[in-house]
Order: sequence, then structure tokens, then C-alpha cells
Amino acid sequence: MHTIQERLSGLDGRARQLRLDTFVRLRWLAITGQSAAVVGAQFGLGLNLPFGWCFLVIAASSWLNLALRIRFPASYRLNADSAALLLAFDIVQLAALLFLTGGLQNPFSLLFLAPVLISATALPPERTLALGLLAIGLATLLALVHRPLPWFADGRIELPFLYVSGVWTAILLGTAFTGVYAWRVAEEARQLAQALAATELVLSREQHLSQLDGLAAAAAHELGTPLGTIMVVSKELIRQLGPNASPAVAEDLALLREQVDRCRSILGKLTSLDGDAEGFLTTVTFSHLVEELVAPQRALGVVIDATGEGEGPEPSCRRNPGVMFGLGNILDNAVDFAGTRVVIDGRWNHERVWIEIRDDGPGFSAEVLLRAGEPYVTTRSVEAAQPDGEAPVGLGLGLFIAKTLIERSGAQISLSNAAGSEEHGAIVRISWARHIFERGAVPRHSPEISGSGTLPPRDIVPI
Repeated sequence: MHTIQERLSGLDGRARQLRLDTFVRLRWLAITGQSAAVVGAQFGLGLNLPFGWCFLVIAASSWLNLALRIRFPASYRLNADSAALLLAFDIVQLAALLFLTGGLQNPFSLLFLAPVLISATALPPERTLALGLLAIGLATLLALVHRPLPWFADGRIELPFLYVSGVWTAILLGTAFTGVYAWRVAEEARQLAQALAATELVLSREQHLSQLDGLAAAAAHELGTPLGTIMVVSKELIRQLGPNASPAVAEDLALLREQVDRCRSILGKLTSLDGDAEGFLTTVTFSHLVEELVAPQRALGVVIDATGEGEGPEPSCRRNPGVMFGLGNILDNAVDFAGTRVVIDGRWNHERVWIEIRDDGPGFSAEVLLRAGEPYVTTRSVEAAQPDGEAPVGLGLGLFIAKTLIERSGAQISLSNAAGSEEHGAIVRISWARHIFERGAVPRHSPEISGSGTLPPRDIVPI
């Protein structure tokens, strides 16, 4: 299931992947600068440089750039390891060039900071630390072993070791400071980008749901007339058949009327979710919440086992029509896909409250598990056909609406399939932090029951 956290983690991973074209362009810039410095020092200033060796080192960077251009497209993105290897090559190439031109006595030794700075802004901290240690190690080696600093033909300059030590210290402190500073600034920018991305994801889901609010009201209005017609026809059939109706027909007609009443009740709730008046029954205990979920499903022919127990007093919550609608929708799906039995397992302790709904049906498909919570994801059209040969068809909005409404209450919801070799079926687990579940609940004045609690006997008996 793609949660918001998983999506943001994926976005963060992609944000840390730099394009190969960026590295190639930066390296061409470095090659141009190095070539200009070598040519200017040799021919412009008349300094005595190992000209051929210097251009051989510069050519190595050019060959690498050409090989990368031929092997990979410009849009190719590097992972952290590949990017770190390329930056490590740049550090080693710069160290080789400095070895030929005076080591740390060369003022261009400050360029050791550039690869570390790039890593700090784009790569994980451990890669930056490794590159920083590589740069410091090579700088230490160059302080001890290097060719003489190029100078005019009629003289030679040798800087004091104390000055070289100062340059080494400056590189060390500069690498540490600029690395940490750049990483911190880049990390804050990434966090801000993630926050904006999370906001966009939440707003997108809320927009889908708000659009469905209007559709629900319109559907409730439009479906009122055909449901009224079905109710009138069913009453007329019962009146016409009277006592002469066979028991099977009478039972079917009674079930038809019961389901029509249920549909009208659901449509009535859809049109008044925001207008429920505050009453003295605004608080419901955990066991009664489970009973309200189970009661409408009693006549559908599937055995429902409702159990519950926990540590400490039984929690209570403020009645939330959105949560009840979402939980009822999940239970409806479980009953629809179950083979013979659905289990509702309620648990609580001093820290958390959770409900687990399990069925013995075919379980969730891979597509639903991957995209759970997104609108228009359904497998009903490919499920087994009904006895009359007509396959059930759904729009894929039920789970999306249920998940969004439940998560609005501060709950966490997870979907999975039974993992045992002899078990099968779907499992939906909804959990709340206890203080969030009980937020806004009216305190009960009856004596609290300590220890382990259970649902009332009427809720435990198989339905």
C-alpha cells in the first residue's frame, strides 16, 4: 500500500538522484579551467610546468566525460553510490594535478572543497563524510610528497612548512564547515519540499472527497424516488399474495423491504453527515460501536464473530458519523467477499485502541494492496459471478472514502492478506492512540471496570 510516508520517501530518494548531465557539464567546466590555468602559467607567465603530464591528467577527465556521454543518455540519473564514485574521481584527479604543480603550496588546492560541497547538497551524509575524509587524506599526502612549485626559470621558491600546515588546516576546517553548512541548508530545503508535497497529496485526497460530497447528496436525492417505488411495489406484492404466498417468497419480500429501509437510512445519513445535532448520546463505548457496525449485517447470511477485550477500563469515543460510515463500508466489503465468516476483533490497552476485520474470502488483489486508498481502484468487476450470472460492479470509491474518513479521526489503517498456509482472506486493521480515540468523549459516571474487559454477550455470540 502506498502511504503518504512511502510516497514522500520515494520523492526524497528521487530528489537525491542527480542527473548525469549535471556532472558531465560541471566536469567540462573544471577541465576548461584547469587547461586555461596550465596554458596560462606555462606560456603566459613563463613558469616551468610538467606540461605533458598535466595535460595527461586533464585528458583523463575528458576521456571519462566522453565515455559517460556515449554510455548513458543525458537524462540518466545517478544513484548515491555512482555519484559518490564520480566525485571521488574528481578529488583524485585534482590531487594528481596538484602533485605535479606544488602540492598544497599551489593556491588552487582550495578546490578540494568543491566536490565535498556538491556531495553535501545532494548526497546522503555518509557519502559526504567519506568524500571529505578522502580529500583530507590526499591533502595530508600532498603536504608531505609533491613536486616543486612551478616557478620562473631563473629561480625556485620553497614555502615554509608552517605555511603549508596552515593551508592544510584551512582545507580541513573548510571541508568540515562548508560540508555541514551546505548539508544543513539543503536538508531544510528538502524538508520544505517534502512538506509541500505532503500538503499537495493531502489536499488532492481532500479534493476528491469534497467532490464526492456533492455527488453523494445528488445520488441520495435521485435514488429517493426509485427506492420509494420499490417500497410501494413490495408492499403491494405482500398485500396481493397475502397468506397464500409460499414461505420462500414471503421471506424474500421481507428481506427486500428490510434492505430498502436500510438503503433509505444510508441515504438519509449521507444527506445529514454535517448536520447531526449534538445530543446526550454523543458518546459511545467501544463495545457499542462494534455492535452498531455488526447489527445491519445480521440478516445477510454470513456468520460474524465480534469479540473484544483489553487492559484497563473500556474506552469511549464521541460518535463520529464519518468514522461509522468508513468502518461500515469496510465491514460491507468483508461481508460481500467472505466465504462463510467474518471476524471483528476489538482490542485496547492503556495506549492504543484497534479494530481488526478479517474474512475468509479470496483476499486483496495485488493491485488493491499497491494502490489502496486511491480513488477508482476496484476488482469487483473481475470477481466471481453472482448466482444469476451477473458479476458485481463497483466504482472503486468505497475504500478510498472509508480510508480518508477514518484517517481524518487520527487513525492508522493497514491492509494485508492472511499469511498462513491454511488461512486465506483479507485483513483490515484500524488503530488509534487511546487519547485520540477518546478525544471529546463525555466522561462516564458509572463505576469503571478495571482489568480485562469484553464485549457484552450479545456481541460475542456468532451472528
